[in-house]
Amino acid sequence: MKVTVLVGGVGGARFLLGVQRLLGLGQFARGEDAGHELSAVVNIGDDAWIHGVRVCPDLDTCMYTLGGGVDPERGWGHRDETWHAKEELDRYGVQPDWFMLGDRDLATHLVRTQMLNAGYPLSQITTALCDRWQPGARLLPASDDRCETHVVITDPASDPATANRRAIHFQEWWVRHRAQVPTHSFAFVGAEKATATSEALTAIAEADVIMVAPSNPVVSVGAILAVPGVRGALRSAPAPVVGYSPIIGGKPLRGMADACLSVIGVDSTAQAVGRHYGARAATGILDCWLVHDGDSADIDGVAVRAVPLLMSDPAATADMVRAGLDLAGVTV
Repeated sequence: MKVTVLVGGVGGARFLLGVQRLLGLGQFARGEDAGHELSAVVNIGDDAWIHGVRVCPDLDTCMYTLGGGVDPERGWGHRDETWHAKEELDRYGVQPDWFMLGDRDLATHLVRTQMLNAGYPLSQITTALCDRWQPGARLLPASDDRCETHVVITDPASDPATANRRAIHFQEWWVRHRAQVPTHSFAFVGAEKATATSEALTAIAEADVIMVAPSNPVVSVGAILAVPGVRGALRSAPAPVVGYSPIIGGKPLRGMADACLSVIGVDSTAQAVGRHYGARAATGILDCWLVHDGDSADIDGVAVRAVPLLMSDPAATADMVRAGLDLAGVTV
């Protein structure tokens, strides 16, 4: 079986662990080749230049998580991390002082930056970095081109009488301001000139099932869908598209998806997010939609089922994945 998943962030990485648990891949390999393939089309909207190095948070979180090296408490970055470089940068007074770069994590960004400067595309660089981590899945950036998420806010430093607006990088909005500033819109800078990688489009076209992880629907999955070619590939793919709600009981599984949804005028409910994605039978991307027990959704043209969606461990997540396959009529 070929499984392709659209992912972003910590939740997306943990969802991939559940797919691996079910299929016997990566850390959960059972000794024999199961014959399955897992590809992850990963959000690059969070990517940024920080202290002169290129940081790709979602790609790295997936790589570290599947490779067994992620910090288990934070859910991102290296386990057993140290922060000497960050501390010294703070002593120099270098900005941004609100972004955390660990010493071990910095090595990844240095290698990536050197390869970018040498002319390698991000997709090839990601493959090279994965040689060190052996994640048991193909991690495919949605594009090799710049396609960064920026946020239009009311400038906190502006005169309240004028309430000037300005755009800041998503990382500043998310990490520095914790989404607690007046926010007006999101912009995917560079998307209009970007193209999806051939590897990502092929993974979608050749999949036996496509899954949309319970990642942030606006700035993770939404940023992937903003890359020209991805939405069309999903709509024309022969495989069923199965989505998982990131909203449980009116709250996000993790992070601040509710803050993002409110900006674009979508309620924080499983039904509203499912309708935001829409049905492939109409103009959307979904065939199936999984919601948490106790939640419900009525979406024309989409099969809906309520199952436990708490990703408490890889086994529980594997059960979620199996439920989605069952709803789509796909047998492992």
